[in-house]
Amino acid sequence: MVRRHLRRILLTALVLGCLLAVAGGWLGLRGWQAAGHLENAASLARELSQQVLDGQTGQARRTLEALQQQTAAARSRTGDVGWRAAGSAPYAGRNMSAVHELAVGVDDLSRRAFPALVELNPQTLLPSSGRLDLAALRGAMPALAEADSAVREVRDRILTVPTTGLVPTVRDAVSQLRAELDRLAEVTSAVRRSGALLPTLLGGNGTRTYLAVFQNLAEPRATGGIFGAYAVIQAGKGEVKLVKQGPATDLDAYGKPPLPLSKELRALYTDLPGIYPADVNLTPHFPTAATLIREMYRRAGGGTVDGVLATDPVALSYLLKAIGPVPVPGHPTLTAPTVVRTLLSDTYRRLGKPAQQDNYFAASARAVFDALLKRPVNPRAVAQAVNTAVAERRILFWSAHESEQRELVETRLAGALPEQESVHNVGVFLNDGSGAKLGYYLHRSAELTVGDCKADGSRELHLRLTLRSSAPSSGLTASVRGLAMSGDPYTARVLVSVFSPVRGSPLGARLDGKAKPMGGGVERGRRVGVLAVDIGPGQTRVLEVGLLTPPKASGAVELWLTPGPTPWTARVSSAPACGQ
Repeated sequence: MVRRHLRRILLTALVLGCLLAVAGGWLGLRGWQAAGHLENAASLARELSQQVLDGQTGQARRTLEALQQQTAAARSRTGDVGWRAAGSAPYAGRNMSAVHELAVGVDDLSRRAFPALVELNPQTLLPSSGRLDLAALRGAMPALAEADSAVREVRDRILTVPTTGLVPTVRDAVSQLRAELDRLAEVTSAVRRSGALLPTLLGGNGTRTYLAVFQNLAEPRATGGIFGAYAVIQAGKGEVKLVKQGPATDLDAYGKPPLPLSKELRALYTDLPGIYPADVNLTPHFPTAATLIREMYRRAGGGTVDGVLATDPVALSYLLKAIGPVPVPGHPTLTAPTVVRTLLSDTYRRLGKPAQQDNYFAASARAVFDALLKRPVNPRAVAQAVNTAVAERRILFWSAHESEQRELVETRLAGALPEQESVHNVGVFLNDGSGAKLGYYLHRSAELTVGDCKADGSRELHLRLTLRSSAPSSGLTASVRGLAMSGDPYTARVLVSVFSPVRGSPLGARLDGKAKPMGGGVERGRRVGVLAVDIGPGQTRVLEVGLLTPPKASGAVELWLTPGPTPWTARVSSAPACGQ
């Protein structure tokens, strides 16, 4: 009897084991098939992106159809009764549920977001012969808004997928999709904002006038460089034209600021931002600089403008890659590889008088502007150039109209220093203190590392900033040597401002290994440490600054850096949030 009972138990166990093995094999097969469909979908999505940007609508439609077949198959493979039942099992169930969420998210994107992007003609967002088709842009708006909403919904859903207990392959897939969705959301949000704002910005409801300023990176300021040449741009019914140009020296200096400066600003920068046009952007907060230069332009007799646009020679180099070389009558042709050197170095050797230099800068700006508006261009190349420039904060825009500025303020285009943040921002902003044009020779690198958690959940951040000068020790023109306020006309004096995260603070500084006191202040809820660093020809200086985050800090950090003639070498080492 006992033997019969034991045999029954063993037989039952064998049958169950066989069933579980079959089920496991079936689920494994389904998982393998789902993975194959998702991999195919990823490949098709890359093709689709390029076809959309290249304006290949017919090919993009066929690619989208194939993509939707793959995502639907992945969703089906991971959504039947057996898969859902297995998803409730411990350990393995977490992974199966996560894969299902990935498949659902990608399928939703292919059906709700991608169709609108496929049907969007990229030329709709670009002017042709100096004019933008506002009716076509308005017509595309509903579909663009739906695509943006779909991307955000999928992104929010994938953010809720737990990653603890996942096998590395699935956890990496979740992380990669989150990163891709963040990038996609930036694109769809930018396109949606463009579609919503451009008709009004370009004079669809009445003529608009904008002040465009060209930042001279040879003399650093927090947003990039001093405002040198300017232009006035007029837009009406989608047509854009340049109506006036001049040097910033046309604008008057003031005995007192034309607009009131806050006590915080005056404590950090004195009254300089409100006195000299070249100093309005000692602050990194572009809306402050824009409102000041707008008022200075108005008081100089230029009239009231609807907004301020800023750009620099590096942004021009990106555009020249897209539109090709641009001749400037009587001067060297501007090309992508050489335009930065041409404008920030060669000009000062070739043209000795400041008035000649200013005229050349104005002529260069007009030539590139005309080429961009009138030449047939590849929309994908122009989009890439603009995206790169905006990401590096080399194109900034402020609108005098509050409703428009509210739409812009959370984007990099606004250049706004946020007073609230979910990711801790550390700012490293450079201002010239030598009254010279030695910034062209300045090379910069920065490394930011997140330290351990303290008892209150705050964290110490470690910033290492390296500045090197490649300036010669002789032979520079008087225009470059400038006022030589460092005491040596070939030594650059750089005022380094380190901005803490919101409600954080700088802890102390070491320059070349030696402790150095920093000046300080507060701007927009951030404590600021300031130190003057002199850098001679061929010299390298290393500044190390400790910073403290507020309590209960996440381990996510970002660096905001003053754009320069060459890209920063930057590295950020984040860490898990305290308690994880």
